[in-house]
Amino acid sequence: TQSRSSAASDVYKRQPVYGIAVAAQLSGVPEASLRLFEAKGLVTPARSDGGTRRYSDDDLARIRRVTGLRVEGINIVGIRRVLDLEDENAGLRDELADDRP
Repeated sequence: TQSRSSAASDVYKRQPVYGIAVAAQLSGVPEASLRLFEAKGLVTPARSDGGTRRYSDDDLARIRRVTGLRVEGINIVGIRRVLDLEDENAGLRDELADDRP
């Protein structure tokens, strides 16, 4: 099980707080690329009640992962597959951790 501070930290990382302009600045990725990443299913920012994209620290980490994979020469379809497999793997790790005494 996770400690309370670790669990609180995880919640904070998932909290959507950054608008697209700030997310672009923090990640070094143009706003148009962030929109493309969303359209291709590489990142799914939360939306405010008014429909504005809101990015979390986890989203920013994922964007950095996407840009790293692009630099390595992987195309968008390949990146999507890599991210899907990483997400699946993380889910399995979480299940194993939950099953441990």
